[in-house]
Amino acid sequence: MNALVYQLGLQWKMDIRNRGILLTYYLIPLGFFLFMGGIFTSINPEAYQTIIPSMTVFGVTMGAILGMPTQLVTVFGTDIKKSYIIGKIPLWTAVAVNILSCFLHLMIMCLIILLTAPILFDAALPESIGSYFVNTAFFVMATLSVGSVLGVFVKNSSKLSIVSQVIFLPSVMLSGIMFTTELLPDFLEKAGLILPATWGFANLCADGIKPDQVLPLFLMIGLSFLIIAFKLRSIRQP
Repeated sequence: MNALVYQLGLQWKMDIRNRGILLTYYLIPLGFFLFMGGIFTSINPEAYQTIIPSMTVFGVTMGAILGMPTQLVTVFGTDIKKSYIIGKIPLWTAVAVNILSCFLHLMIMCLIILLTAPILFDAALPESIGSYFVNTAFFVMATLSVGSVLGVFVKNSSKLSIVSQVIFLPSVMLSGIMFTTELLPDFLEKAGLILPATWGFANLCADGIKPDQVLPLFLMIGLSFLIIAFKLRSIRQP
């Protein structure tokens, strides 16, 4: 446990010093929030009701899908993973540490949006802040679990950038954060249901915690971790 805590602290410091990570965790999501928040509220007066959930979903999806997997590729796409094996360090710790570190960063980013949106755009606060943060945590973890699958399976950064966009762009377009999903063709609306962003946005817009909407996120987390476990086992036993 002490080794895991030390590794988490080290990973946190590395993230802070990594400009690329800071861009995807903080600068771009918050910049998009500042820019698009003004546009959304100007075009649609009712946007103040959903500006916090929509910008949260965008920021989390960017950090978890475009940012965090690059950290895992540096381990599992290189010979660093052999160092873990030789040193008898469980490979799962590399995944766990990156997930936990990114989780903390993204929750901070979400908190910044929650605190500043009412001031900047007169955004409506959630009725229950506690339930909102629980739903946010579920969504962040689900999205990170999907991003971890990418980081473990994709071999290099160039391929990762392409594969990540395949998930990120549909998440932005099909989740309802840009426009209501009712405007989409039926097959695209259903396709969006396989993405964490769709369920995350629905939960963040809901009053309280809806078990039927949280369950898909738990299923995504469980399935992703199961896939990762099989992959790590195959690395250990080629």
